Amino acid sequence: MNSIQADAQPSQNADVVIVGGGPAGLMAAELLSSWGHAVHLFDAMPSVGRKFLLAGRGGLNLTHAEPASQFLTRYGQHQQQLTPLIQAWGAPELRNWAQSLGIDTFVGTSGRVFPTEMKAAPLLRSWLHRLRHPATGLPVEFHMRHRLQRIQSLNVSGHAQVQLTFQVQNLSSEVAQTKEVHAKSVILALGGGSWARLGSDGVWVPWLQAMGVPVKPLQPSNCGFHVRGRSGSGWTTFFEQRFAGHPLKSVILSWQTPQGQVLKRQGEFVATAYGVEGSLVYTASADLREQINQKGVAEAQLDMLPDRTLDQVQKEVMHPRGTRSLSSHLKSRLGIEGVKMGLLNELLSPEDLHDPIRLAQAIKGLSIQLTATRPMDEAISTAGGVTWEGLLPSLEVKALPGVFCAGEMLDWEAPTGGYLLTASMATGVWAAKALHQKMKGDEP
Repeated sequence: MNSIQADAQPSQNADVVIVGGGPAGLMAAELLSSWGHAVHLFDAMPSVGRKFLLAGRGGLNLTHAEPASQFLTRYGQHQQQLTPLIQAWGAPELRNWAQSLGIDTFVGTSGRVFPTEMKAAPLLRSWLHRLRHPATGLPVEFHMRHRLQRIQSLNVSGHAQVQLTFQVQNLSSEVAQTKEVHAKSVILALGGGSWARLGSDGVWVPWLQAMGVPVKPLQPSNCGFHVRGRSGSGWTTFFEQRFAGHPLKSVILSWQTPQGQVLKRQGEFVATAYGVEGSLVYTASADLREQINQKGVAEAQLDMLPDRTLDQVQKEVMHPRGTRSLSSHLKSRLGIEGVKMGLLNELLSPEDLHDPIRLAQAIKGLSIQLTATRPMDEAISTAGGVTWEGLLPSLEVKALPGVFCAGEMLDWEAPTGGYLLTASMATGVWAAKALHQKMKGDEP
């Protein structure tokens, strides 16, 4: 849809270079070009916005409509760093921006904000059209199939200049060419380390570290987890074959933060062949991952019947069941069946299942132990990245004057629900404004 032929010039001079064609890079490009900068955007893939399009495959969740005070808490330990950025450009600004592209939005029952058409492709098409044919400012020039290999800050006649080296894959040749680009200022929006086939491969981590940029190792975020079954390994073959892919709806998950705070969230998740995944699990993924990192295992509790008290559940479990099986009894008295009953059979001992007190307690707080995250390339997003200590408040890299960072390559994470996209775009806006102010100050 938006593929652009790569050029392969041996060298090039540019005003502003943006590396990375995701939401953060595109947002920075839009602002800077509208302010009159000649913006060149480079990306390793044949087209931009590939992960953005994938995220919108099941309905593009743009942002969230909850109060700003609650919204900001979703960024956990990095709330302090992200608060000024999102207060400057957050959920209301994102919705207004979408409206300016002709994309109407609505608030779903969960508070999540979606385009009326639900799809990412119409929004991306309108966005790219405006970037190429702006009403004011200069068009953005796109350079696809350019993989960044090296970056260096130089001082030329008393002025900072950034030298970038790209590997260019030319469609007419199987041999990649090397190309150097010299820019006045650069924004890196290289993404995290999930979904490498869409461009977020994290290969930038070691070479930025080698240049003195502090980078926290990338880790999976918003990811699935492997479980520890009653036998010590994962699910039994029976449970895996019978219930993998089945959702657990209207349940409450409880877990502990690294600071010892107990959190509870209601929602749904899915039993998988290896363990669990889904929106409710993603909400807890940062804390669960850190528990595993610290202790080797994480524990969460599952309340299967949030609308009933423990006393009510206990009373129904203890009701005489005659000749009925336990499964039939729990289905009749409490509506527990399918994957919920499967989990009880999977994780409780026969003694627990036939003890009404312990069974009722498990229905209201079934312990699920998690032993590992799924591979990072399967995760929706990643944690870790360029540390805030390695950046100026403007998001300029201390070790690389003239180079700014934005998007998921920064060290932050958030659950799904529109928080990821909002913060990514907010960092792009912030870096663009800072770069613009710096270049204005550098003008003679």
